Amino acid sequence: MNAIIEKYGKTRLAWLGAGALFTLILSLTVVSCNKAPSAEELGGAAESAVASYVAPGDTDEYYLFYSGGHSGNVYVAGVPSMRHISTIPVFAPYPATGYGFDAESKKMLGDYTWGDVHHPAISETKGDYDGRWLFVNDNGNNRIARIDLRDFKTKQILGPVPNVSGFHGGSFVTPNTEYVLAASRFSVPLPKGTVAPIEEYATKYSGVVSGIKVDPASGEMSVGFQVLTPPFNWDLGDAGKGPSDGWAFWTSYNTERATGKLEVTSTQKDRDYIAAVNWKAAEKAVAEGKADTISGVKVIDPKKVEGVIYLIPCSKSPHGVDVSPDGKYFIGSGKLQSITTAYNVEKMLTAIQKKDFSGNEDGIPVLNYDSVKDAEVNVGLGPLHTQFDDQGYAYTSLFVESAVAKWKLGTWEVADKIPVSYNIGHLATAEGDTVNPDGKYLIALNKLSHGRHLNVGPSQPESSQLINISGEKMKLVYDAFTEPEPHYAQIIKADKLKPIEVYPKEENKNPNAVWDVKDTKVERNGNAVTVKMIAVRSTLEPTKIEVNQGDKVTIYITNIEQTTDELHGFGLGEYNINVVIDPGETKTIEFVADKPGIFPYYCTNFCSALHQEMQGYLLVKPGGSLAAVKAPK
Repeated sequence: MNAIIEKYGKTRLAWLGAGALFTLILSLTVVSCNKAPSAEELGGAAESAVASYVAPGDTDEYYLFYSGGHSGNVYVAGVPSMRHISTIPVFAPYPATGYGFDAESKKMLGDYTWGDVHHPAISETKGDYDGRWLFVNDNGNNRIARIDLRDFKTKQILGPVPNVSGFHGGSFVTPNTEYVLAASRFSVPLPKGTVAPIEEYATKYSGVVSGIKVDPASGEMSVGFQVLTPPFNWDLGDAGKGPSDGWAFWTSYNTERATGKLEVTSTQKDRDYIAAVNWKAAEKAVAEGKADTISGVKVIDPKKVEGVIYLIPCSKSPHGVDVSPDGKYFIGSGKLQSITTAYNVEKMLTAIQKKDFSGNEDGIPVLNYDSVKDAEVNVGLGPLHTQFDDQGYAYTSLFVESAVAKWKLGTWEVADKIPVSYNIGHLATAEGDTVNPDGKYLIALNKLSHGRHLNVGPSQPESSQLINISGEKMKLVYDAFTEPEPHYAQIIKADKLKPIEVYPKEENKNPNAVWDVKDTKVERNGNAVTVKMIAVRSTLEPTKIEVNQGDKVTIYITNIEQTTDELHGFGLGEYNINVVIDPGETKTIEFVADKPGIFPYYCTNFCSALHQEMQGYLLVKPGGSLAAVKAPK
């Protein structure tokens, strides 16, 4: 006990409290079957507890944004506490916040009620996270979304993007957020809607890599360019920086152009490819009119335009490719081999200049592997992704081995390895995708977690493990469990974000917003009924809305509060309507009053002592007469 106090200091341990420390010691005693814990066990447990502890009332040092996979959401947690803070709905309705029920979010979602969120990317300025926006891809329905980090809400969904099938190879942001880069996972005949036999896959099917243009002021996205590729399956990517700025890199598998049982047919070759795409050259080619138009998008054919894309051999079945903070290296790993390869950007540029090619694929030059690589690092079994710290180390996830390998850029020596539980996919280090990583923490995003949590039945959570990387040896300090299914995450310093807590009244430019009870109204124009409503503690005004069966009803509801955390809701019984309005916000509700009767509406968000009294009634008159409404027997 004295050794722990000496090691951590009385002040730090005081945060834990005497009760928590006693519980920690007691639990170690129980686990060891009534045998007193060793000094090593006690010290290790205390060290882990202190490393992730954030005292009640204190806040975390970092935000963690991680993808929610087929839930369609992005989840927000704090680091190092790993506490879940909020859920950001993106590609799927989310009743907790009313997302997908108001007219504005319904329009963004279109006809889709789900999406497959894979890879969040924070906007950047000069290669550093700037805290403005978060971009995420939809692997399922070929879309890209932008979340505004001023209010943590989805503001735009672009797509389905033409010519793309399976928008998996995104979202990856260029150093000044000129583009969000993404590539297709699947290949199909183009233009989409064309049908060609599977037997002609190798010649009639195509993939694309895309540059999604981002307006530097508003963040508004549009399709800037696409580059036509052979029918490979594109996986993950990264944008260059420093000496590699202007380039983007993607891994591919199935360079065999195979079909059928891909676990067999697409693993015949010893190597697949990394694509190096010169997005600045692609931008220039579009400006010079050298691109074709397919389904309204400017598409560059490498057979017609040289210098836009090159292929580089990589270990079989790669998953990730990652650019080092200084931009001098890009790291590619094949999950069916035990090595990860460090490629030298300067050598790549030299090989391009000298036309040091070993072949071509549909007009795309293949660079000589030995001319571009700097080293092959024997990291372990099943390498997938690599992240970086501030001390020149790289960290590679090992799927087959269920471990993380730490190795040194430049010397290529493996310095440490730590097991995780289990089958790690992606990993994220603090600001590890930027030119200035923080080090300190690494989060292992594991695909399996069996045996490490209370049993919740067959549908088990995924495991996200917090690892301290600030010392010579990596140390596991915390297990967290997440909703399905995290693929990737990004960690940003908390002080880089400046989220608002109230929408200022003066910023609300909605022409249908009203701010006083005297201005609320119900108006009819033919069979269209318009309601201008306010929500304020503790009333929804007007408290009565009368319509005829079949009327088209539009409600503009404004939360006139200017106080933090005073959210209000609008739930309409049996009409499947549930909207949440933040302070200072206006939402639009649209529906057809097709059910006659009396329907209560009420505030769904607890807001005051008189929250239960915050209600009203919708009266839907059949045949235009309220008197005709009969009570059920």
